[in-house]
Amino acid sequence: MAFCKSCGQEIGDAGFCPKCGAAQLATTGPVAAVSVPADSPTAGIEENIAGLLCYLFMWISGLIFLLLDKRPFVKFHAAQSIAFNILAAAIGIVFGIGMWIISMILLALRFPFGFLGFLLWPAIGFCIFLTWVYLMYKAYSHEKFKLPIIGNLVEGMVNK
Repeated sequence: MAFCKSCGQEIGDAGFCPKCGAAQLATTGPVAAVSVPADSPTAGIEENIAGLLCYLFMWISGLIFLLLDKRPFVKFHAAQSIAFNILAAAIGIVFGIGMWIISMILLALRFPFGFLGFLLWPAIGFCIFLTWVYLMYKAYSHEKFKLPIIGNLVEGMVNK
């Protein structure tokens, strides 16, 4: 009996793992064919590399891979990349406006330290950056890592 080289799931003689979708190379005989159509622009890119590239150029590369690639793993990471970047932009805008309002209120109350809230700005940016790098790492490791809230929404949209 054959097992998946990525996740250990029993695959029989299938060319792809039914659990994680990883391509399986045959140990004897011809190599299993890739299920991506030959006319696909992303046919020559491995799934894990394509998943990483979905995140590399923010939402732009996510949109490109979402429109061009038909593999479920890549489509999931492309859609999650778009959703993550929209969420990061929304967090930045809301936090920036909120800190501006709080600093104006504190300055109106003659409390001169309202600007200290803006010291949190680099910490939030660093957390978003670490999440972005972690998502690229998980995609390269051929893992379908879902972000807590948007991961389930994206999965539901991609699986339709």
